Amino acid sequence: MNGPIYKRVMLKLSGEALAGEQGYGIDPVTITKLADEIKEVVHCGVQLALVIGGGNIFRGLAASSQGMDRASADYMGMLATMINSLAMQDALEKIGVYTRVQSAIAMQEVAEPYIRRRAIRHLEKGRVVIFGAGTGNPYFTTDTAASLRAMEIGSDVILKGTKVDGVYSADPKKDPNAIRFSCLNYIEVLKKGLQVMDATATSLCMDNNLPIIIFDVTKNGNVKRVVFGEEIGTIVKGD
Repeated sequence: MNGPIYKRVMLKLSGEALAGEQGYGIDPVTITKLADEIKEVVHCGVQLALVIGGGNIFRGLAASSQGMDRASADYMGMLATMINSLAMQDALEKIGVYTRVQSAIAMQEVAEPYIRRRAIRHLEKGRVVIFGAGTGNPYFTTDTAASLRAMEIGSDVILKGTKVDGVYSADPKKDPNAIRFSCLNYIEVLKKGLQVMDATATSLCMDNNLPIIIFDVTKNGNVKRVVFGEEIGTIVKGD
């Protein structure tokens, strides 16, 4: 390994990534392990921003499908992402990583408001910036929030950490013949409806030619491997 090939990175984690084996809530062992990996990457000089979903606490889409008003359900989901953001901030600061949480919804007692220039300044000073509350609007996912914030801060890449080691043609747990793709372009992802990010987020990345790397975040050292350019997971980019 020579050095990181990406200078500024957006790391997108699902809420489930914090739940570990228990499947819901926040698992202290899992969040500490993730914090250690982030610390290692930041110490290599990488500027890192973070967006975390809220699915381990509350799923807005699932609630709206059961009759709850979609906008209300989405706002509840945004609050769930703030709980995860504050938990990750705590885990990082316990191991000496300076962190700022910026919220798309005003809650000045617990987080800064999202201000683009301030976020960039924090990154330049070596702080990890965690963007909470999605885009601040219902009907948009945290995938879209990650894409939007990545564009705004001038990120080189979006790293999407999942529990699977890339994008497959089918669910590898159900179909033993599922093929893992090492490289895809945006149009293929949209046409095939592959589970990379939702269509809005993928389109946004395509319009701005921002690569997305989907990788297994549960495997030790993978965040650093991706940042240093090792070919793990699936990269989605233009032709």
